Amino acid sequence: MTVLLVLFTFGAFILMDWILSRKKIAAAEQQPEAAEALQWNPDYVEGFLVPDRFQYHPGHSWVLKERKKVARVGVDEFAAALLGHIEKIELPKPGTWLRQGQKAFSFYRNGEKTEVLSPTEGEVVEVNEEVLKDPSVLRKDPYGSGWLLMVHVPDEETVSRNLVPVSMIRSWMRDAVERLYALQPQLAGAVAADGGRPTGDLLAGIPNASWKDLTADFFLSK
Repeated sequence: MTVLLVLFTFGAFILMDWILSRKKIAAAEQQPEAAEALQWNPDYVEGFLVPDRFQYHPGHSWVLKERKKVARVGVDEFAAALLGHIEKIELPKPGTWLRQGQKAFSFYRNGEKTEVLSPTEGEVVEVNEEVLKDPSVLRKDPYGSGWLLMVHVPDEETVSRNLVPVSMIRSWMRDAVERLYALQPQLAGAVAADGGRPTGDLLAGIPNASWKDLTADFFLSK
């Protein structure tokens, strides 16, 4: 009798858990935008979007675990705003082995080239053909449709090694923005006039700004 009572109670718990799970799924399906917002948890630092579910390399590239041993890679909004209206992007081909900190992505503007470092180590398995065809996608949506690579990461511990610690992401980004404004004070006023959000092309219209030198400095690719 005692065994039957235990089994009945256990079964009741399972049934209740199933009912609650179905209710949660139904609620998420009815409010997809709210569910997506909860997944992204967007956060802004000095006007720049820095989603907290991404991991960041000090050179302003990001990595996001896609599934087991596969990561998606791109550049953050700060980098995309500095790059501005680029004309061409070059990415490593599938099969290429990347090392963390290696110059991996090349961007071209007005005949000049700048590079961004890989945030992780692994083999390139896919490149974003859309961003190669239309580089403006990178600036419009650097964390979404503007991603750059999919990388197979055999040793998943390397994904987070040498990246900005989670507890320091906000101060790291704040320092980068303040350093940029110290070098180019005109930018602070331009961003303030745009509601605190970075313009589409941060360095456009500033005659004393060297796009190649500034980007290489912040991207750690000198």
